[in-house]
Amino acid sequence: MTIRKPYLTPTEVANMLRVATVTVRMWAQKGMLKAEVTPGGHRRYMLREVKRFARSHGIALQLESDAQLRVLIADDEPEWIELLVEILSETEDDVVIETAADGFEAGQKVAGFRPHLVLLDLMMPGIDGVQVCQAIKRDPETSSARVICVSGFIDEESKKRLKDAGVERCIAKPIDTTELLSVIGLQSARREVAPNW
Repeated sequence: MTIRKPYLTPTEVANMLRVATVTVRMWAQKGMLKAEVTPGGHRRYMLREVKRFARSHGIALQLESDAQLRVLIADDEPEWIELLVEILSETEDDVVIETAADGFEAGQKVAGFRPHLVLLDLMMPGIDGVQVCQAIKRDPETSSARVICVSGFIDEESKKRLKDAGVERCIAKPIDTTELLSVIGLQSARREVAPNW
C-alpha cells in the first residue's frame, strides 16, 4: 500500500485537476473545495477532499508518481524515535519513515530523503531544532516540507524562535497521540481511542 501526501498545496491540486492555480483558489474562496489555512495564511487541501471534489465534478485526477508520504523523525532520544515510528506505523496508511539522531544527521537526511514532513526535537547535540528548521526553509528544494516540533523543552521563548524559523506547530512531550496524528493529517488504525504518551 502507498499513501499520498495528506496535505496538498494549491499548485499540487491544480496539477492533479489539470487547471490553473488561480482556479483552485477561486473554488476554495467560493467554498466548493474545502481548504485548511496554515498559521502563515497558506491554503492546504486534504487529498480526500480533492478526490471528493474531482468525483463530484467528473474530473479524472492526475496523480503524482511521488505518492508516498515521507516523514523524517529527528530526535536524540532513541526511545522517542521508537515511539514516534510505532505511532506512524499504526496509522491506516503506510508512511515512509527515516530517522536522525542529531541535527547534523537530520540535515543530511533532509537533503537526500526530501521529506514532506519533519518531526523535530528542539534540544539536540550539535545543531538544535531551530537551526535545522532554518536550513530546511532556506533551501528552495526543501522549503515546502512541513516542520512540527515535538519536544519536552518548549517555553514561550523557544516557541517564538521555532515559529520564526518556520515551524508549523509545537507539540510538548509527553505527546497526545490523537493530537499528533490530527496535526499530521493521518488517522490511527486502532479502533479504540489512542492512548496519551
